[in-house]
Amino acid sequence: MNQRARGSGTGSLLAPLRLPLFRRIWTASLLSNLGFMILSVGAAWNMTLLSPRAELVALVQTALMLPMMLFALPAGAIADMYDRRKVALTALVISLVAGAGLAAAAFAGLATPWLLLGFCFLVGTGMALFSPSWQAAVAEQVPSEDLPSAVALNSISFNVARSIGPAIGGLIVAAAGTSLAFAVNTLCYVPLFIAMILWRRTPLPTRLPPERIDRAVSSGVRYAIHSPAIRAVILRTAAIGIPGSAISSLLPLVTRDLIAGQAQTYGILLGAFGIGSVLGAIALPRIRNALSGEAALSLSSLLLALCIAAIGLSHILVATILALLIAGACWMTALTSLNVTVQMSVPRWVAGRALAAYQTAIAGGVAVGSWIWGSIAEHLGTSSALLTSAALLAATLLLRQVWRVPDVTAANRDTIELQDPEVRLALSGRSGPIIIEIEYRVDVDEARAFYDRMRKLRAARLRTGAYDWSIARDIADPECWIERFHCATWNEYLRQRSRSTADERSLFDEARLFHRSEASLRVRRLLERPFGSVRWRDNAFAADSGPPASADGLPSI
Repeated sequence: MNQRARGSGTGSLLAPLRLPLFRRIWTASLLSNLGFMILSVGAAWNMTLLSPRAELVALVQTALMLPMMLFALPAGAIADMYDRRKVALTALVISLVAGAGLAAAAFAGLATPWLLLGFCFLVGTGMALFSPSWQAAVAEQVPSEDLPSAVALNSISFNVARSIGPAIGGLIVAAAGTSLAFAVNTLCYVPLFIAMILWRRTPLPTRLPPERIDRAVSSGVRYAIHSPAIRAVILRTAAIGIPGSAISSLLPLVTRDLIAGQAQTYGILLGAFGIGSVLGAIALPRIRNALSGEAALSLSSLLLALCIAAIGLSHILVATILALLIAGACWMTALTSLNVTVQMSVPRWVAGRALAAYQTAIAGGVAVGSWIWGSIAEHLGTSSALLTSAALLAATLLLRQVWRVPDVTAANRDTIELQDPEVRLALSGRSGPIIIEIEYRVDVDEARAFYDRMRKLRAARLRTGAYDWSIARDIADPECWIERFHCATWNEYLRQRSRSTADERSLFDEARLFHRSEASLRVRRLLERPFGSVRWRDNAFAADSGPPASADGLPSI
């Protein structure tokens, strides 16, 4: 029995820490997050010394978060295609090397604004590759009932580091300069690297070869587009991330311009935001029990907007700290609720890509927002930038009318593996395109209800890998309906068949109930032959070769 199966199953916040594997990786990730926060503090403060330009100071956050926006989707695809442990180790090597290079440049006195941003970008690239593999692997380390707690603990890990990391970073910078802060960041990645080496992960068996990276990314994007829950989460995440990023990107300027503080003050303010985030994560289970997902998100967004406005108007350290405490709790409540919705909504085959899409949304929002608020602060001042972001964040409450976040409590994420269909033509995995046609016989009086059901089935087909879905009605035989879609290759069709969850499969079962003929559904699977694609040899087709697939003769699609 593996460690995941021996979970407590209590669903309490600390339950996942009773598992040795999760506890070891979580502790090491806490140290790595601590190092990342020390890097963030050191880089942001170093930029204020290297350049007086507000937009360059704000670009530090952009450099750290932009890789997540650019590379998260390919990283998520890689996490789903290959061993997540090996992917995580490769990512940590990138961050280790980049962190060591930044420390060496700083100690040698070679740091410049653009060199600093470049190394921050490389460290962020390593984290962009690491994060989807790490987060998608959480479901392999804990039982499903403890998954929300594990997600919250991972958020707490980052925010515990946010609470004490800035203070430590401020002390290091004040006592020994930013060079030592960059070196400490590098060392903090080492325990996590060791923990990932010690994880003896057993890869899940698969009978199909990995997807091509472009198709894997496309599959993830299409799943997000055709999944209403994930689409709403991603759009709302980006909508919150853009105005909410004003806190992290402008806090150095708040310290310098509004509070007239030094590096230690900056660390204290960041620590206040982090402590508030930890408190928000601790309170999340009670919030989820008391409020719906949408209600919790809307309330958090409104309170966060008010806190940002208070920070922009305040010149008193204590008042700013109080506002940051509340803002941190609201920020964490909103983002962790969205993260849990993603993890509880998607099947395992696309978990890394769905999480990557979520991370792309938040990273893209922070990266774009940081640049926007830095530019506004440069021309209109720090207070004006914060007040503008607060107003924009409050306006995002209107989005609940069109992109409402659903409540997810017990989504069925297990997929149903169907047997391969009967095949009498020699096919290889690359043979294609494959055309699928299903003929239904439906009473005329039930045509409207059948059509509505097929619209829901369409989304399920498309998000699992089908293309060019259509439904047609025979004009000479009104009871005859034909569903049609295609997959790029035979392997892609086999993947599409194996990706449906029980809930998605039930959509087809409900559509099949409309079929009134005594005969079974008529299913055709066709190998499309574009002009010029077939070569004749010895009176046989030479375009497709390889062993035929196994057959069961069942009309399942």
